[in-house]
Amino acid sequence: MDLSAVIRDVPDFPKPGILFKDITPVLQDAAAFHAALDGLQALLADVPCDRFAAVESRGFLFAAPLADRLGKGLSILRKPGKLPADTVRESYALEYGEATLEVHRDALAAGERVVIVDDLLATGGTAAAAARLVRRLGGEVSGHLFLVELAFLEGRAALDDDPVFSLVKF
Repeated sequence: MDLSAVIRDVPDFPKPGILFKDITPVLQDAAAFHAALDGLQALLADVPCDRFAAVESRGFLFAAPLADRLGKGLSILRKPGKLPADTVRESYALEYGEATLEVHRDALAAGERVVIVDDLLATGGTAAAAARLVRRLGGEVSGHLFLVELAFLEGRAALDDDPVFSLVKF
């Protein structure tokens, strides 16, 4: 299935000049969602992974079913104030602002190989912050997994030498 044909363009969102790639049509169509999960799973066939780390909130939508399918643990990276136990925090720049991610201090064990999952790679700020959090907790980043990559924004450059896997590239 050509998922690029299912993803919707929304001009001027969240602000003028941004062409937003809306993945909700993929989620609304059972066959498209299944194809997306199959494709993402196939990208990880040779990637060592003990755990997934999902970025709030759309990363949860893909990481949770993949973790279930592959029998892996799942850690969640959330916006500040959403996690109830002791957390570690990382702030970063977005393409249209600033943000912060938090993760529970006990979200992963030292040495665990972690695949970071989010819906979209743009400039790489969110993914880079997620990788810093994983490493601060002693984890190893096995890769970054995205449904969509906006290749023209060169977000891979922000991820050092971490492997990047994306299913749909624009």
